Amino acid sequence: MGRRVVVIGAGFGGIGAAIELRAHGYTDVTILDAAPGIGGTWLANTYPGAACDVPSHLYSYSFAQKRSWSRLCSPQEEILEYLRDVAREYSVDGLVRTDTKVTACRWDDEATLWRVETEQGDEYTADAVVVATGQLAQPSIPGIPGREDFAGTEFHSAQWDHDHDLTGRKVAVIGTGASAVQFVPAIAPVVGKLSVFQRTGNWFLPRKNLPYPRSVQRLIKVPGVQRLRRWGLKRLYLESLTASIRNPRTVGPVLKLKSQIFMRHQLRDPEVRRKVWPDYTFGCKRVLFSSYWLPALQRDNVEVVTDSVERIEPTGVRTKDGRLHEVDTIIWGTGFRTTSFMFPMEIHGREGRSLREAWSDGPHAHLGMTVPGFPNLFVMYGPNTNTSGGSIIVYLESQARYVRTALQEADRRGAAAAEVRPEVEAASDAEVQSRFEGTAWQACDSWYRDESGRIITNWPGYMLEYEKATEAIDPSEYVWLEPGERKVSS
Repeated sequence: MGRRVVVIGAGFGGIGAAIELRAHGYTDVTILDAAPGIGGTWLANTYPGAACDVPSHLYSYSFAQKRSWSRLCSPQEEILEYLRDVAREYSVDGLVRTDTKVTACRWDDEATLWRVETEQGDEYTADAVVVATGQLAQPSIPGIPGREDFAGTEFHSAQWDHDHDLTGRKVAVIGTGASAVQFVPAIAPVVGKLSVFQRTGNWFLPRKNLPYPRSVQRLIKVPGVQRLRRWGLKRLYLESLTASIRNPRTVGPVLKLKSQIFMRHQLRDPEVRRKVWPDYTFGCKRVLFSSYWLPALQRDNVEVVTDSVERIEPTGVRTKDGRLHEVDTIIWGTGFRTTSFMFPMEIHGREGRSLREAWSDGPHAHLGMTVPGFPNLFVMYGPNTNTSGGSIIVYLESQARYVRTALQEADRRGAAAAEVRPEVEAASDAEVQSRFEGTAWQACDSWYRDESGRIITNWPGYMLEYEKATEAIDPSEYVWLEPGERKVSS
C-alpha cells in the first residue's frame, strides 16, 4: 500500500507497530530513533541488576513467543536481545534510522500529510505519524540547589557511568523507585558506604527471580504449556494487582496483608523498619517486587536517610536537619518525566494547532492515542495507557492493531486521514477519569499525576478491557479528511 508511515521510537512500541503495519501491506514504514540502536528503554537502562518486573512470558509479543527465558523476569540484556531478534526476524530492523532525533512534526493542511523534522535538518513526509517514545524515555533529576558544585561523580540510573568504579566509594543514592530497588542491592556489597535518600517508603511483594531449573525450562517447551502460562499470568496473576488497586476496601487488604507479612519478615532491624514502612494506601504508588531490597538496606555499610535533601555541596549532600552526608558519588534514582510524553518535541496539527497548547491542562487522548485537530497522529503508550498490574506489551499490541485498522478504514473510504471528533475524545477522557473514583490511585500523590493532581499516566481498568476497547477503530468516532483538501466527511 502506498501510505507512508513514520514511526518515532524503536522500542517495543515502535517495533511492534512496524511489524503490524508491514504484515497488513503497509510497506513504506520508516522508524526514527534518537538512540544509536534498537531497544528504547532497554537500550538506555544498563544499570547493575536491571530487569523487568513483569514476567517475560507476558512481557513479550504474543506473535513472537520465546520459550527459553532464563527466569521469570528476565534481565535487561536478555530483553534487549529478544527485541533485536524479533526486529530482525520480521525484517523491520532495516527500517530503523538511528541517531535521528525528531524535533517537530507539522501537519500540512494543503497537502494533507505530515512533515517530520529532525535535529540534523532532514525532513520526512508521511501520511501518518506514530509517536512511540513512551513514558519512560526522559530521565528526571530534581532541581536541588548546588548540584553544579558537586566535586565528585554523578549520574542518573538511566545514564549509568560504567567507567566509574564504585568499589570502596562513598555513594549517595537519591530516590527509591523501581530502578533503585534493582541497582542498590547490586552495588551495596561493592561500595564502601551507601547512603540511600528516601522520600517515601514502598509496598513490596516477594520476588527472588532465580534462574529456572532445567526441569522448568523443559516443561515450558511442552506444547500448550506456554499458552496456558501466558493466560494465567495475564488473567489471574497480574490482574489481581489491578483488582486490589481498583478495590482498596475489599481485594486490596488481601494483597496488603501479604505485603505486610513479607516486609515484617524481612525487616529485622526495627529502626530501618520504622524508616521505610509506607504510610499510604496499598497500590496508590507503584507496588514493587523484590526479595533483595529490604535486606540490602540493613547492611552495615548502608544507611537510610529520610530527612529531605536541602542542597548538594562540593563534598556531599546536605539534609534539612543540617547534616552533611559526605560522598564522592551521587546516583540519581529519581525516575523519569512520565507526564512529558513526547515533549519537548513540537507537534502542530491542523491550522497550526500546537499539541502543547492542546494539552495545557494536562495530556489527554481518545484511548490514549488520538487527539482532535491532529489527523493521522497516533500516540503509543500515551495518556492513561500505563499499567500498574499488567504488561505494557499487551497495550502496545492493541494500539498497533488500532493504528492499522484506522489506516485500513481510511483506505476503504479513500480518505487522506482520520481525526477523532472533539466530543468523542472529551467523553472518552471524562469516562477514564471517572473510573479512578474510589480507587487506591487517588489516595495519595504519585508520579501517575500531573501538577494539578489529575491522573494522566495510568489506565483505570484491566488489560482485557483495553484490548476490547481497541479491537478496531469505530468510524463514527472520526471525521475523514479528503485528499489534498481541508474538507472532512463523516
